[in-house]
Amino acid sequence: MTDLQSLKETLDAAAQRINVPEFIHNDPVQFPHRFSSLRDIEVTSLLVSAIAWGNRKMICNNCRRLLELMENQPARYVAEGAFEDVPDELNIHRTFFGRNLKHALRGLRAIYRHYASLDEYATHHRVAEQAMPAWALVDHLNNDIAAANDGTTDSRFLPVNVQHSALKRINMALRWLVRDDGIVDLGVWRSLRPSQLFIPLDVHVGDTARRLGLTQRHTADVRTVIEITDVLRTLRPDDPVYYDYALFGLGVE
Repeated sequence: MTDLQSLKETLDAAAQRINVPEFIHNDPVQFPHRFSSLRDIEVTSLLVSAIAWGNRKMICNNCRRLLELMENQPARYVAEGAFEDVPDELNIHRTFFGRNLKHALRGLRAIYRHYASLDEYATHHRVAEQAMPAWALVDHLNNDIAAANDGTTDSRFLPVNVQHSALKRINMALRWLVRDDGIVDLGVWRSLRPSQLFIPLDVHVGDTARRLGLTQRHTADVRTVIEITDVLRTLRPDDPVYYDYALFGLGVE
């Protein structure tokens, strides 16, 4: 048995154990699962992923509060501009405040005025034709969000230093939106294929990846994301981010 065969068996076993419907109930992915409308799913996915760092129980509690703030109608809340009434200093999650929420939603509102969905927006900007689609998408989003805010940027929603960033949060949101195995991820986007996704790199995933020899790098940056994902693509070319479940699960365990 080769090392790659052994690695694949280890990751396959872990992913099959973690990627089950029961996973949804204790993970932030539960929140986009509440909706059937594409816009509702998109808005929820981006906002939830933006604050999905730290203690998982706290994350889920704050996501629940955020949806309640939007009266559990996120797309309508954005379209009507109701977010402008949110106090700047309202703490939504850790370092994410009302002012950050308003900055993000002004941009999404402007985008939705011109596109039926963010999936359509991604298609229009041909992000699938880029070697790094997530990074291309964030570049476009940052430009349009800044334009809707008199040219100002805000890294609390999406990283501004896109060139070097691991883009953990947006890569997680894209996993939810693009992967389509019908188990945990929703698979509602058509502008990208699962084969084009990159691993959402957090502390657990990075630690596990180093233990398994997927990378020796200790910096959570784009180079590390590429190294890990390249190995995963050799194991599962059509769906490398399937192994996010394995790396995350093994890291927690």
